[in-house]
Amino acid sequence: MLPGMKAVVIAGAGGTEVLELREVGDPPCGPDEVLVRVRASAMNRADLLQRRGLYPAPSGSPANVPGLEFAGEVVSCGGRVESVRSGDRVMGILGGGGHAERVALHERLCIPVPASLSFEEAAAVPEAFFTAFDALLRRAHLAPGEQVLVQAAASGVGTAALQLARAAGARVIALSRSAEKRERLAALGAEHVLDPAAPGLAEALRAACGERGVDVVLELLGGTALALSLEILAERGRIVVVGVMSGPAATLDLRALMRKRATIEGTVLRSRPLEEKIALSREFARTMLPLFEEGRLRPIVDRVFPLSEIAQAHALLESNRSFGKIVLRITS
Repeated sequence: MLPGMKAVVIAGAGGTEVLELREVGDPPCGPDEVLVRVRASAMNRADLLQRRGLYPAPSGSPANVPGLEFAGEVVSCGGRVESVRSGDRVMGILGGGGHAERVALHERLCIPVPASLSFEEAAAVPEAFFTAFDALLRRAHLAPGEQVLVQAAASGVGTAALQLARAAGARVIALSRSAEKRERLAALGAEHVLDPAAPGLAEALRAACGERGVDVVLELLGGTALALSLEILAERGRIVVVGVMSGPAATLDLRALMRKRATIEGTVLRSRPLEEKIALSREFARTMLPLFEEGRLRPIVDRVFPLSEIAQAHALLESNRSFGKIVLRITS
């Protein structure tokens, strides 16, 4: 029997003062599940929303322990588990509970940690890269030679999407308000990097993407940004909405949508049924993990915090100063 574990607990809706580090019991582990010692877990904006009382955990996930992804080692396996063994280095997505020393999840949600990655780097992979992979390749069917616009490109999902698009043979136009971040995005392979706050953004985007427009938009902002995404979209273009950092409401010219025969699709990972999450995890492991081993994909980690500094990690993510992912070191 393992002793109790430490976990971040959201004591109530509010600011960083509601985050507490507590001793809690181990999560129950079913016959098809594995118990994993969490070495590291990354931060996501969903954690901020959950802390504020705006994004409750889905049914079956811990109600007050945040954390949507992890990397660690398998501690024990349920009686029907066949695909992993104790001691395996694994990573994956969760509905919640990742900011704790141990998590339990279905065996087929676990994917191997590439040998080239540390646990801190691996923890920055699942949520960002799964989201970008699902949006760009499974939903938008991004093809070689196409152009993709990545909003909020310096975010975890944005930096993952930029790399995945480049690996798929697409050209990337990236947006970021920070001059320093724009330089780093260009170094990651974006062909054009623009400031969305600069005057004449629509004209600058047209100059960057050409008369035809962009084929795919990874929409992380929502709000008024969505109308501009549609404006510069190519005929038969696709917009995939994965975030609404600028607000959930938008006004669109539906005539432009019809004229361009465009598609707008929304998607989210956290609330999907288990079988859909398993299918995504297995496809990602089969097709994308080799690219990490080859060095063609790499998680971008801005900073690693110890679990005891969870409030500081939340504050940094809220400040929008980070580039890529913020990671928590859970156990050493």
